[in-house]
Amino acid sequence: MVTIDRKNARTVAAAARPGSGVRVVDLTVELGGRVVLDDLSVEVERGEFVTVLGNSGCGKTTLLRYIAGFVTAIKGGVWIAARDVTDTPAHQRNVGLLYQNYALFPHMTVFENVAFGLRARGASEAEIRKRVASALHSVRMDGFDAYRPAQLSGGMQQRIALARALVIKPDILLLDEPVSALDANLRAAVRTEIKLLHEAMPDLTVIYVTHDREDALVLSDRVLLLRDGRIAQMGAPQDLYDRPCDRFVASYLGLANFLPEAVIARSLPGSGAAPRGEAGAFCIRPESLRLDDQGPGRLAGKVVRCEWHGSTVRLAVEIDGGGDTPVLVETPRRGDVPVAGDRVVVSYAAKDCVFVRD
Repeated sequence: MVTIDRKNARTVAAAARPGSGVRVVDLTVELGGRVVLDDLSVEVERGEFVTVLGNSGCGKTTLLRYIAGFVTAIKGGVWIAARDVTDTPAHQRNVGLLYQNYALFPHMTVFENVAFGLRARGASEAEIRKRVASALHSVRMDGFDAYRPAQLSGGMQQRIALARALVIKPDILLLDEPVSALDANLRAAVRTEIKLLHEAMPDLTVIYVTHDREDALVLSDRVLLLRDGRIAQMGAPQDLYDRPCDRFVASYLGLANFLPEAVIARSLPGSGAAPRGEAGAFCIRPESLRLDDQGPGRLAGKVVRCEWHGSTVRLAVEIDGGGDTPVLVETPRRGDVPVAGDRVVVSYAAKDCVFVRD
């Protein structure tokens, strides 16, 4: 049975507000003698789509399983739809859960798979037929009732698993890396379908676990980035991308250049120093650097590598006095592009340069 330290003042004060989605407070989970989640607190509003992002072993799936009721905590509590479910068994939490491998029953038809949760709840046959038909329609799988999972493609199986999770009308929908088993093209298509489905169900609270930053950037209202069981940063995808708090966040969300304060002070007069007492560097994204001298910040150097990426070209530029690590510049493939050995000047705007901690 999951236990909660009721004497913890922060936990006692954390009763979920009416209409809220999910609230986790002071959560500590230990598995195999290792602390997987360390005093973690997070709130997801009703109707919000939150992506939990992070490397393998950071605790993201453990957080999902705790919310679903499958993991025991050393300390902490969880509220779903304003109801304290800390000590509530998994099958009584009204949570829709979609696994990475879909977990469809191979011997059952599509109809039977989707109806499974309703039958377990004692719904009438008339209600089951109505709600299964509605769920299949919502994922565009009408007419596949009699098929078995082996007769369906990976993307179609994913939709059936999603229909099964939605048919019970869950308070929250938990998705554990649902597109990771698909090829790149299908993954993008299914990701778009999930986004459209959520837009059609604006009151549905969704928590989506992934290690893929593109999932997070495309789908999320907010991103929760975990590092070693703690929150590295949480906010809108654009905030994490444009204003990362440290090197880890900046690197996880995409390619980033880290320039010493001395280089920035020389190339962008009046830029200011790093916050007092903090070790770090200034982060500039490759697409924020331009191949011209028109911006207020200017860096001169030599091209050491040029890579073609379809619609863009990525240059590695060895900046004069900038150390051994080349600066990456990503630019649209228009006109003549510098080649290795060329001298170039790249510029940037002050707003695209942000200090990040080490």
